[in-house]
Amino acid sequence: MATQTKPNRTEAIARLNDRARQGLDRNARVVTTRSCLAAFCDLDNFPAMMLMQAALLRAVRHCTFAETRPERDFAAIPFRDRTIWLTIGYYDAELVNGSEDPADASKTTRVLTIMLPEDY
Repeated sequence: MATQTKPNRTEAIARLNDRARQGLDRNARVVTTRSCLAAFCDLDNFPAMMLMQAALLRAVRHCTFAETRPERDFAAIPFRDRTIWLTIGYYDAELVNGSEDPADASKTTRVLTIMLPEDY
């Protein structure tokens, strides 16, 4: 396979990130930090926690990205009078090492992390 040019590579990564964010990538993982959930609901109330996770995912699916993030791998999202962050990391299939090529879906497992800025 020929090496992709930078704009094509960037757009390929952005498309794959969008698929993961939209829930269309069955290999992607979604992680919400405990403190992020706790900021918006009682963690001992399982139904409320599940509803909050769904609301956070809805916000992530409908967020916009700054022009400075052409791969669409980070966003600061207004959510219920706070700001949450979305980051997307690129790992190998075993989730041990970084992906050797984030533009290749067969070599990359995406991990979407929803967190508060102070979690970083």
